[in-house]
Amino acid sequence: MHLQLNIKQQVLTVHLPEGSRQFHVSTAFNGVGEKSGSGCTPRGLHIIRAKIGENSPLNSVFVGRRFTGEIYTPDLAKLNPKRDWILTRILWLSGKEPNRNRLGSVDSMQRYIYIHGTPDTEPMGVALSHGCIRMRNLDVIELFDLVPVGTELLIEE
Repeated sequence: MHLQLNIKQQVLTVHLPEGSRQFHVSTAFNGVGEKSGSGCTPRGLHIIRAKIGENSPLNSVFVGRRFTGEIYTPDLAKLNPKRDWILTRILWLSGKEPNRNRLGSVDSMQRYIYIHGTPDTEPMGVALSHGCIRMRNLDVIELFDLVPVGTELLIEE
C-alpha cells in the first residue's frame, strides 16, 4: 500500500492491493516548495509518521495536535474568522529525502505538514491551504482508518 498526491489535479490516490481509491484535496495556496515558512506544500517522498485523533468526534478541533474539546460549527467559525481549522483527524508527514524534504530548513515534519480535515464549506480541488493537505472530514476518517503509520506518500506536481 502507498499514497500518491497529484498537486496539479488536487487528487490523493490510495493504492491498495485490491485497487485504488481517490480523494479530492486542497494543497497550498502558495504552490509547491519545501522551505520552512514558505506556506507551500512540500514535494517528494514522505511517510505518515504519526496518526492523531483516533476516535475523535467528527469536526473535532485540533490546535497544536491536541483536541481542544471544541466541535467545529459555523457559529464557532464566526467567532474565530482567521483560524486555520484542523479538524477530525491528523496524519503527520515526515520527509524521506535529506536536503529535499527532510532535515534543516526543508524538514516537512518540523514544518508541521499534515493531511487533515477541514470545514465542509471549504472547496476541494482548489489550492487554498497554508501548506498542509486538506480533506473532507469523512474522507480523512476513511483514509486514517485505511493507512498505518509508516505508509509512504509521494507528492508530485
